Amino acid sequence: MTKTKLIDMDRIQSLTNMDEINQIVDKTFREFGRRRIKNPTKVTLDLGDSSDWPDYEGYMNAMPAYIEWLDVAGIKWVGGFDGKRKEANYPYITGMILMIDPQMGTFETILDGSFITNMRTGAQTAVILKNLGFERDQDITIGLYGTGMQAKTSLMALSEWYNIQEVKLSNHRYESVPPFIDEIEHLIDGSINYKEDPAEASDADVVITATKAEEPIIHSEWIKPDTVLIPLGSSHEIDNQTIADANYIIVDHAGQAAHRGALADAFSKDIIDQNDIDATIGSLASGRTQLGDLSGKTVIAVPIGIGAHDVAVAGVIAKRAQEEDIDEEFEFQPY
Repeated sequence: MTKTKLIDMDRIQSLTNMDEINQIVDKTFREFGRRRIKNPTKVTLDLGDSSDWPDYEGYMNAMPAYIEWLDVAGIKWVGGFDGKRKEANYPYITGMILMIDPQMGTFETILDGSFITNMRTGAQTAVILKNLGFERDQDITIGLYGTGMQAKTSLMALSEWYNIQEVKLSNHRYESVPPFIDEIEHLIDGSINYKEDPAEASDADVVITATKAEEPIIHSEWIKPDTVLIPLGSSHEIDNQTIADANYIIVDHAGQAAHRGALADAFSKDIIDQNDIDATIGSLASGRTQLGDLSGKTVIAVPIGIGAHDVAVAGVIAKRAQEEDIDEEFEFQPY
């Protein structure tokens, strides 16, 4: 019989931290760029998120990966739900990660996936800036749209590697702004300024959208040169003219970018095609692609999310848990 370990959120939080997750995400992008990671395009089960049936206002993604540098394989089963889940006051994101022995196929570890999802999503923002040439401890200003968990973890990740001099904050519901500021103000070296006019929040070095908006909340006339725009949401947060005007477009996974996330609408309307993708984050991290001097340029970086990050973080945590001899486990038949 094989023994499968169970690792809950509290244990995961005790076994890692934001800086380490930044580093894992960075290394995973680099190894992905070196083609030393297997990461198929994610598969989505639509449960009413963008379809009429069934009307459960949610979705689930299946995201498998193999990570050579850790020699681990796994899959994340993750999604987001409003509807009854929201009524129950549960967090929007729900997920689990299932790890296997890549040689035997035996189930080794099951981990909570929500915390890892939120942390690695935030880490992507810091890693993108690093691979665009931002220096460690560089002063930056942030335009932030949204006050949810991934807005918070983005600031957590960025504050580990950079000095945040100002956050210009925009959100469609003001009532969520004061508690959000209370949560994140210790991460900011300078000031946090709520902008009632959303256009004013876009005047920053880095503009991050972390919302569930299905219509553009960023418009081309707002975006100035020397801006890095990072849309984290799963829908159409930035208008197509902004995409058409960008000097550079980079993505985490070229196969996904055409069908989901910020670029999907522009692809479907033939405003851009695959030739307009200038680099992947992995090709930049591995050194296979260089963009050169970005002064005066506008860059759109779209991290839709790859399962390799979750599997890599889960792999590090699972190995650490094994070293500490965690005893929450149960048995599976090996056949």
